[in-house]
Amino acid sequence: MKLARREKHFIIFGALVLSFFLVLQALIIPFLEERKRIRRGIEVKEKGLEEILRLSNEYRSHKRNNRNMERFLARRAKNFTLFSYLERAAGETDVKRHIKYMRPSTSNIAGPYRESVVEMKLEGVTLAKLVEYLYRIENPDDVVSVKRISIRENKKDSGYLDVVMQVLTFLPGEAQGEAKKRVSRGT
Repeated sequence: MKLARREKHFIIFGALVLSFFLVLQALIIPFLEERKRIRRGIEVKEKGLEEILRLSNEYRSHKRNNRNMERFLARRAKNFTLFSYLERAAGETDVKRHIKYMRPSTSNIAGPYRESVVEMKLEGVTLAKLVEYLYRIENPDDVVSVKRISIRENKKDSGYLDVVMQVLTFLPGEAQGEAKKRVSRGT
């Protein structure tokens, strides 16, 4: 079979195009797809690493806060109760006669501490006395803070306020106290 020169060029060109297409399909495209897959994997791993670093920093921060909390709680009197703390502060600031009720409650939270909350209502208190009382009870050294407060004008007496607030502190949890006892006894 004799082919003309033009036909030979056409067949060679066709063979080259077919060879290029086969090389492209067999080698280049899989290489590019694998490269793209690896890049996506690297991006996912980098995001995972960033998340691990963020969580690590958050953990260190919580650990520092936990140590600070332990120091503050260790400085407090062993017989500390939020109820008596608030009552003593009310007596010192002349707010005690305005207290309508004080309702203590304790709840377990995640971790080694219990949350102690006292809800209290003050009626007919002046703004100056309320500010003095809040200043006295909000004490970071005793780990006491106002969780929620609602202030309204007294309906009977103008210039006086009715206040409902929740004050909270943290107490060492039962499990933590038991663990410390076991360690000190050597069991």
